[in-house]
Amino acid sequence: MKVGSVAKDIGIPPRKVKLVVDMVRGMKVENALNILKFTPTPAAKAVAKAIKSASSNAENNYHMDPAELKVVHITADEGRTLKRYRPQARGRFSPILKRSTHIKVFVSEEEK
Repeated sequence: MKVGSVAKDIGIPPRKVKLVVDMVRGMKVENALNILKFTPTPAAKAVAKAIKSASSNAENNYHMDPAELKVVHITADEGRTLKRYRPQARGRFSPILKRSTHIKVFVSEEEK
């Protein structure tokens, strides 16, 4: 059984979050959290929070053993984009796109 959580509108572009997500895909939850603890990027903190949430959901709602949990599916999808504008020379403007990310995490117990 897969148990999941979703972290929406994280203020980091998906291109940067996908690098961190690819590191922990398929790992046990304990190992993934240890690696993310020492990864020096703000995206690692957001991914770790989503993994902890999925692990807590599995433990509290479905009585799964947290030591046996494994990250089976994790994605970083594009969230909404805030559009801002910066003035340029000669009365022009250029857009600033502030991108956000939705992180989806699914964990399940490892089969022995």
